[in-house]
Amino acid sequence: MSDEHKQFIFKEDEELRRIKEKKLKELMRLKEKKQEMNAKPISVTDMKFNEIVNKHPLVLIDCWASWCGPCLVVAPIIEELAMKYAGKAFVGKLNVDENPKTAERFQIFSIPTLLIIKNGKEVDRIVGVVPKDHIETLLRKHLE
Repeated sequence: MSDEHKQFIFKEDEELRRIKEKKLKELMRLKEKKQEMNAKPISVTDMKFNEIVNKHPLVLIDCWASWCGPCLVVAPIIEELAMKYAGKAFVGKLNVDENPKTAERFQIFSIPTLLIIKNGKEVDRIVGVVPKDHIETLLRKHLE
């Protein structure tokens, strides 16, 4: 093989390497973007509730209302947990005023109420404002 052929093959290999690197970077950016999108609590409705809890092995639902002061205290904790557990647990928010069927079904009498649902069944419930560590401990218990 002549030097000219070797040089051509080397240039071709370099160009393929650059194309592969560029494509890999694009895929990584898309993956990060998708994770960021999933890193926020998702609004849950009466109509979508069953679909969500049956689709995801572990679900944390914050049952809340816009007029509820303690709910507003818990909201940033739920957002932190959604980011931290993205890809491990589905984190959602259910407005009890707008979704009375689910609130009635789970007998939500006080808010905030956090439901932890594993494989479609409620496995834990937290009522009221509690420290993030307490919520996280229960959530981690069901990740195993």
